[in-house]
Amino acid sequence: SSIPPANPFDPEKAADALRKAMKGLGTNEDTVIQILTSHCNAQRLEIERKYRQLYNRDLRADLTSEISGKFLNIALTLLDHPRIFDVSECNEAMKGATTDEDALIEIVSTRSNEEIATICKFFKTTYKRDLERDVHAHTNEDIKPYLSSLLTGAREETLEPDVGLAKKEAQELFKAGEQMLTAEESTFHHMICVRSVPQLRETFSQYKKISGNDIEGAIESELSGNLQTAFLDIIKAIKNPASYFAERLFKSMKGAGTNDRTMVRAIVSRSEVDMAAIKEEFQKAYGKSVAEFIRGDTSGDYRKILVAIVKE
Repeated sequence: SSIPPANPFDPEKAADALRKAMKGLGTNEDTVIQILTSHCNAQRLEIERKYRQLYNRDLRADLTSEISGKFLNIALTLLDHPRIFDVSECNEAMKGATTDEDALIEIVSTRSNEEIATICKFFKTTYKRDLERDVHAHTNEDIKPYLSSLLTGAREETLEPDVGLAKKEAQELFKAGEQMLTAEESTFHHMICVRSVPQLRETFSQYKKISGNDIEGAIESELSGNLQTAFLDIIKAIKNPASYFAERLFKSMKGAGTNDRTMVRAIVSRSEVDMAAIKEEFQKAYGKSVAEFIRGDTSGDYRKILVAIVKE
């Protein structure tokens, strides 16, 4: 990960440094960045508690009065429990006139059942609404069944794939041909909603052996538009999450303008999961480092804190 726990960890010293950085005239932004990006999430939450205890002040409120804009936004995000962050991102994804289905697919496809159960619970306590119901109301017919079943924790979590089952299901996919993806109750739909990640990887590799084609090839030839994109994303997130997030990051920064939400979500949510692997995949695919891309796309303290999270 790009943010391992600080060792030794001294929450009192960190809280004190933050207080000093914000006391009096002006703010020492570099200290704020250094402390927030050199401690893992659990430690940051501990520093926030310590800050309140020592000074009887709210760290978030102090940050809000001292810094602003995108820099403030990411500083506050770093003080969120990862699942609380997921909850607010799910809510944001469904707020506008159009739903950001890519964001929902990203969150639901790359979290464990336990994490998803926590997200659903936190969503309910935060918004007094049911996440699964909201998702059902705000998403495309074709993608609803997938999101709904993952939100109910239907995915198996076996670590070892059953090769016999993988061969059987790969054969069924191959036989179904173009019906494989379009039929509501197809093997494909059932599989990607229920089978464990290692099981799916095995099935996809068996499918390639049988058909001579990647599962992505079948999706590209049978589906089009949003549905094609959605299923290609789902497959990529299952097959190689690091490569999937590298692509999410690249798309958020390429061309004119930056999709800050997507970029920040990928960087913060993977900082303690697989950022090292994402950076490798990114460099391999795009010939530049994530940090170089961030530098070219952002500025000021916002740029500094993002680069500090991903590390050089």
